[in-house]
Amino acid sequence: MAARGRTRWWLLAAILAVPALVLVWVVVTVVRAATSDYPLGGAPEKVSCAQALEFGGGKLPEKAYDTRCTVQSWMDTTYDAEFRMPRTDVRAWLSETYPNGPKPGTDQCDPGADLCVNMESPEIPPPPGAYADAVTVNVTYEGPDRALVRFSAFTE
Repeated sequence: MAARGRTRWWLLAAILAVPALVLVWVVVTVVRAATSDYPLGGAPEKVSCAQALEFGGGKLPEKAYDTRCTVQSWMDTTYDAEFRMPRTDVRAWLSETYPNGPKPGTDQCDPGADLCVNMESPEIPPPPGAYADAVTVNVTYEGPDRALVRFSAFTE
């Protein structure tokens, strides 16, 4: 009887497993990209509203409520804040928060907004100390006593 050589079956199995693993990785990546709104990462994450407004050089109003704030970061960073506050305090808060900013008005507001402030051009930059390149604040009056504020600060 002839002597049998030592078969290196484990080496053959490893060589065959590499293409199979690459194929599985490709399929998972394609499925993830096809089913995700954020295939490369950067999905919105909850943050404190103080952090969100600070990014845009502002502070949350003392009487703010129903606060919801997020950050989204991948290539650029965007902080969004949404909160309600007394309608009578809105103009004072905007003037105090952005004393060197443009006067609150209706020019360049989002659809449905009653009042806004936009600081996103070289002529009207965000305030000193802001990390954002641009800040927008849109206010929608929800009745005689309440205002919904939508704040966005982002890098470009």
